[in-house]
Amino acid sequence: MWIVVALVLLALIILALAVRPVLARLPRLHRAALGLQQRQTQAEALQERAAELQERLVTLQRQAETTQERLAAIKERR
Repeated sequence: MWIVVALVLLALIILALAVRPVLARLPRLHRAALGLQQRQTQAEALQERAAELQERLVTLQRQAETTQERLAAIKERR
């Protein structure tokens, strides 16, 4: 009977010793996870901004083409 109790206690001590380093790292892992979430949010914002700039570029390109066409028409009239 005492042998069983000793083995159970030994197993619990080994388990506690194995879990301790993992529990000690949890705060650092939490901070790292928060940092990654912030970076993901920033990346998504940058991606949205890039899409907006791409749309603006297309608009400016169309305006430039229209301006060139009008300039060519003006030159033809002269």
